[in-house]
Amino acid sequence: MGALDELSAAVAKVAGLAGPGVVGIGGRWRRGSGVIVAENRVLTNAHNVHGDEATCVFADGRRARGRLLGEDMDGDLAVLEVDTAGAAALPWANAKSAPAIGSIVFAVASAAAGGIRTTVGMITGVERSFRGPGGRLIGGSIEHTAPLASGSSGSPVLDGDGRLLGINTQRIGEGFYLALPADESLRARIDALGRGESAVRPRLGIAVAPGHVARHLRRAVGLPDRDGVLVRGVEEDSPAGAAGIREGDLIVSAGGAPIEDPDGLHEALAKAGSGKLDVGLVRGVEELTVAVDLGGPVSAGEASGGEASKPN
Repeated sequence: MGALDELSAAVAKVAGLAGPGVVGIGGRWRRGSGVIVAENRVLTNAHNVHGDEATCVFADGRRARGRLLGEDMDGDLAVLEVDTAGAAALPWANAKSAPAIGSIVFAVASAAAGGIRTTVGMITGVERSFRGPGGRLIGGSIEHTAPLASGSSGSPVLDGDGRLLGINTQRIGEGFYLALPADESLRARIDALGRGESAVRPRLGIAVAPGHVARHLRRAVGLPDRDGVLVRGVEEDSPAGAAGIREGDLIVSAGGAPIEDPDGLHEALAKAGSGKLDVGLVRGVEELTVAVDLGGPVSAGEASGGEASKPN
């Protein structure tokens, strides 16, 4: 058997093994894919689910309504409860043998015309990062070249035995794709979402301006350049508001660490959890520190400071 025949056989094998476990999510205009991870449980990207329910289309053409059990918008994951009618969950690859650069991988996604689409590529990078729907940086991702058509977000990346290596999430550039790795951390997050435990991360309740906007605004009023995150808006009933943080403040430190961009602020919030966080501010030329109680309420209508701002 020649190399092309072996490749054809490998694609057919993976399609046969994994196809029944891949699910289409949504309808004609808003489509994604998902993966059966347990009986009556489907995992997909959070950005594929709009509302509390989603249409699930199985490989055999059967349609069923799925109910949202839990979602993690920052991590771009959601778990749906839906009748899987005996379709088997995809097996997981050995978590101890993470895919290495150069490894051949396969992607199986729901096709718009029905059924599945199977492609092949290779791992081109590991420990990549991308921004989730909420603006937070998601690290540890797998980069690969198995082609993905529109509607493939949430589909699986698989090894040659049809075992789950990752969940496709984002396209980067021409012909490169990112997937969340199927590791123990992902298993734990799926289990929690399946129990209805939607992820809640600590937030200050602010919107921030991009770095170049912060520098321009400080220069415009005659203030010196300073690294930090400029507060563009503060929700009145938020932890930040309760601590006295104001619009126009420049956050320069959090938890004792210098803050240069929103990613640094997200890291400080994650480390603090639901406890207290000391936040260093520059207000005009005055420097001060405030203690923020992250266990305080954050209003559902969190502040938004313009299209380039991200709530924190």
